[in-house]
Amino acid sequence: MKILFIGGTGNISLSTTRLLLSQGHELWLLNRTGSHPDLPGAHFIRGDIHDSTTQLALVKREWDVVVNWIAFTAAEVERDIDLFRDKTRQYVFISSASCYQNPGPTPYITERTPLENPFWEYSRNKITAERTLVHAYESGGFPATIVRPSHTYSTVIPLTIGGWQEYTAVMRMKQGNPVVVQGDGTSVWTLTHADDFARGFVGLLGNSAAIGEDFHITSDEFLTWDTIYQLTAAAVGAEAKIVHVTSDRICAMDPDYRGTLLGDKSVSAIFDNSKIKRLVPEFRAQIPYRDGIKRTIAWFEADPSRQVLDPATDAFIERLITTTR
Repeated sequence: MKILFIGGTGNISLSTTRLLLSQGHELWLLNRTGSHPDLPGAHFIRGDIHDSTTQLALVKREWDVVVNWIAFTAAEVERDIDLFRDKTRQYVFISSASCYQNPGPTPYITERTPLENPFWEYSRNKITAERTLVHAYESGGFPATIVRPSHTYSTVIPLTIGGWQEYTAVMRMKQGNPVVVQGDGTSVWTLTHADDFARGFVGLLGNSAAIGEDFHITSDEFLTWDTIYQLTAAAVGAEAKIVHVTSDRICAMDPDYRGTLLGDKSVSAIFDNSKIKRLVPEFRAQIPYRDGIKRTIAWFEADPSRQVLDPATDAFIERLITTTR
């Protein structure tokens, strides 16, 4: 297949890029550098999807599949619909599982769980973008597929405070300092390694049965937050000294956490992956977190520049611990 990725070298997408290249697909990536050192065999277009000159270059070709990894709003999706309406057989929008109402009507999240998130603007924007695509499909046959990842990791550390692109929480654990876990640590959460996500995602590309459909692609493993922190600590030969702080208190002290906590990680999330497995029978998540986090830690420790320590985050953790005692 001839595939265009808008983006394609990030935490979630890079695994998919590598898998498609290993399968021999003609893969083009649009990014601002026009290159990537670790992707031999990929074709690159240097540019910015927001730039009209870049847009004209993209629509000079016809594509079997276009995937936009970096669209966040309805306006961006509307632009893509106008650009690729007659230029691709399938357009894939990367949404987010944070769009689901949680808690929903059942303990398990399915694709029919209502989309609602009053706490996080990011999720509400994704929901509006999804509705724009659904309307374009239903009214004009635009060949849309919607995919909702959920807390997918590879080159990020999936901890709530001091993680992601930071190494702050991990360093605290290595030094024997306490870390903060939201709530009482017993709510359960689903973490998915990007290599597992890629196996399910690739099965949707060029698949006519995926047109007009939505899917989440996650692991079937769910862990308590205390276990997630302990397994992360074990990956660096440490033990997590956990201090529990309510999500409300964390958000009161720093409202920037309101979306990611009250709108996401403060509630348990367990996913029913029946729909993606029916369409892509070969998909199974094979990487448990205890193994996946070791790969991630190895990636961070392979290059000291990746081990970003943020003094402001460290100080915030200390304030949370102090006010809890």
